[in-house]
Amino acid sequence: MILPIVVYGDPVLRKKAVDIDKDYPNLKQLIADMFETMYQASGVGLAAPQIGKAIRLFIVDTHPFVEDEGDEDDDEFTPEERKQLAAFKKIFINAQIIEEEGNEWAFKEGCLSIPKIREDVSRKPNVTIEYVDENFVKHKETYDGLIARVIQHEYDHIEGVLFTDKVSPFKRKLIAGKLSDISKGKIGADYKIKVYKGK
Repeated sequence: MILPIVVYGDPVLRKKAVDIDKDYPNLKQLIADMFETMYQASGVGLAAPQIGKAIRLFIVDTHPFVEDEGDEDDDEFTPEERKQLAAFKKIFINAQIIEEEGNEWAFKEGCLSIPKIREDVSRKPNVTIEYVDENFVKHKETYDGLIARVIQHEYDHIEGVLFTDKVSPFKRKLIAGKLSDISKGKIGADYKIKVYKGK
């Protein structure tokens, strides 16, 4: 089932999300719905707060980064990177980032909860994360490059942080009006969204 994506201005996006256990109601269905929602919105990651649930769950599938075969940006990735991005699809539950390392690099990020805004965000290139998968098996893994970036972006969501918090104060001023319009529902998106109407 395709769920509406909550947009900027909804307090759930600012909550620090809570851990869940394997008895969380309808977890498998929720994960399936999140993948369906993400694919319909052409995203590469989706966190539970973005569908209104303040729980420590997010999903990632980086395949869309490389699916436009024959693109003029074909040289953007090495064959090895292309292979990794095409195959990377994971579910992260109760994640904790243990370490972020390396020299920060900038990349234009967007977010399904902040439609039509893309800005350069600087992040460290390597991330080590502990999490459990959908079967509640524990993992500790290290990622780099674009995969690390998508993980960091989604992880921020379960910490109540948005990518717009990480842009320069000058850029933040420039996009303040657009953010305000999003929170008032004065934007369109080509996927189902939900605007916060207050209590």
